[in-house]
Amino acid sequence: MNLNRKLLAIGVATLTGLLGNALLGSRSRADVPNGTMVPASSSKVLIMGRTDYTNFARPRFWAPGVTVEVRFEGPFCYMEVIDQQRYNKNHNYLEVRVDGGTPFRVQTTGSKNEILLAKGLGPGAHTVTVTKDTEASIGYLELVGFRCEKLLSPPPLPRHKIEFIGDSITCGFGDDQSTIPCGKGTWYDEHNAYLSYGPITARHLDAQWHITAYSGIGLIRSCCGMAFTMPEIWDTVNIEPNGSPWRVKYYRPDVVTICLGQNDGVQPENKFVPAYVSFVNTLHSSYPKAHIVLLSSPMASPQLNAALHKYLPEVVNDCSQQDNKAVSTFFFSKDFGGGCGNHPDLAGQRQMATELTGYLANLMHWKQHTVPNMM
Repeated sequence: MNLNRKLLAIGVATLTGLLGNALLGSRSRADVPNGTMVPASSSKVLIMGRTDYTNFARPRFWAPGVTVEVRFEGPFCYMEVIDQQRYNKNHNYLEVRVDGGTPFRVQTTGSKNEILLAKGLGPGAHTVTVTKDTEASIGYLELVGFRCEKLLSPPPLPRHKIEFIGDSITCGFGDDQSTIPCGKGTWYDEHNAYLSYGPITARHLDAQWHITAYSGIGLIRSCCGMAFTMPEIWDTVNIEPNGSPWRVKYYRPDVVTICLGQNDGVQPENKFVPAYVSFVNTLHSSYPKAHIVLLSSPMASPQLNAALHKYLPEVVNDCSQQDNKAVSTFFFSKDFGGGCGNHPDLAGQRQMATELTGYLANLMHWKQHTVPNMM
């Protein structure tokens, strides 16, 4: 795969394994069966999501939801990955799925990690996907490669493309309490981007996905003392201030959804609406063929919900008057809580995805697909 094709592929990275028969975590070299080490630069390794190829042999990615996928023959498959260990303690979580089975989580344990994704598999071709569950602020992962008996050519990427822009809700913050309950461990222990509404929606529509999201971010005002907003960071590879520029030409989504406003709170109409129109126009200039969908916040208070129901149609109307008619709104049916900090839990994320999937399928005339073993 040449560089352009590799870059065009950056949006589908999923690494998976079997929980029942797999021994997960960092392993010593003596534990690794003989096999062929295939570097991350191989055309047989498919990466989906914003990825830094400055070092082509070891691509790095920060964003939640970046997914790596490989097909292989043989009973086992290992992945080698380096964790940035930001702040010398944060370790990323990964969502692993083998042959379409039930996904499960694994956490890196240090800087260098050799992770057994699957073992004891039968003959024939197998597919493993690994997704970065944690968000950009937890630090990057640097993919080294895979070790298995034989790596096969990857499946083709889906034709449809979606980008999900948002805050902690879109990151999958606080949705997964299967490993550590809320209030225990660290703030990112319950992150699960793979099972957040965006990737679930994309899988049901047979689409690629990118998540451009950051916890606490707003459109014109972020929470928690943050001095930057989404319009300032959306076009960076590492989704952070002063980050490396993202070359938007390598991923041209058919649909962009925006879920912002929760951290802004109720803002004056004459400030919020023009700022939203400006951001939509910025996206339109980068993605001229994309339909942009403005989402309500599924955590909004009654006051904020009322404001968004008033403001978002005004944004659509103003964009239409500026000859940008491929903009619409979608309002979730209710407030989805149950997760940490009243964020949507996994059930809420699934319901949000069900609602959004139906809307986008109708809007884009895309077929809906059944995806088994989502939990």
